Amino acid sequence: MPELDPLLSAARDCVMDVGFKRTTLADVARRAGVSRMTVYRQYGDLPAIVSALLSCELIALIDHARDEVADLPSARERLVEAGVRTVEQLVHHPLYRRVLDVDPELLLPLVVDRFGSTQQAAIDLVAEEVEHGRRDGSIRAVDPRLAATCLLLTAQSFVFSARVVEGLAVYDELRLLLDSYLRP
Repeated sequence: MPELDPLLSAARDCVMDVGFKRTTLADVARRAGVSRMTVYRQYGDLPAIVSALLSCELIALIDHARDEVADLPSARERLVEAGVRTVEQLVHHPLYRRVLDVDPELLLPLVVDRFGSTQQAAIDLVAEEVEHGRRDGSIRAVDPRLAATCLLLTAQSFVFSARVVEGLAVYDELRLLLDSYLRP
């Protein structure tokens, strides 16, 4: 995983220690060894830091999964396999697990009210891959953003339900689900 900005690294450490709700901007600044004003100038406020941190972590996972599957022959195969691997990595990712363990209610608005910037970034990346699959003929004719949104909703349900289905062989089923949805 790439090296994080020192402020994001400090924010991650604070969240891992006390959770999101108990992390303050002053804590992040102190841990990073900078003033609160420096944090404000670079990120604005704590929600912006948290959003940047979650986006950075998720994009790194997606990029890592994409690199792992780059040799698969079609865009659909690459997208499906990268999607399943990203879900598996998120389920075991320390920061995301910490959020689910300590502050799960913070995620509710991102499930029932709106997409956050992290989800939007994931949709953008997946939509690009859907478009590649449409061009190579491995993905059916579908609006790339619509398909990316549906894929995100499916994938995040597996992430949020990981504890419920622990011990079940759900990743093969997720692979089948995603592949069937995208197949021409």
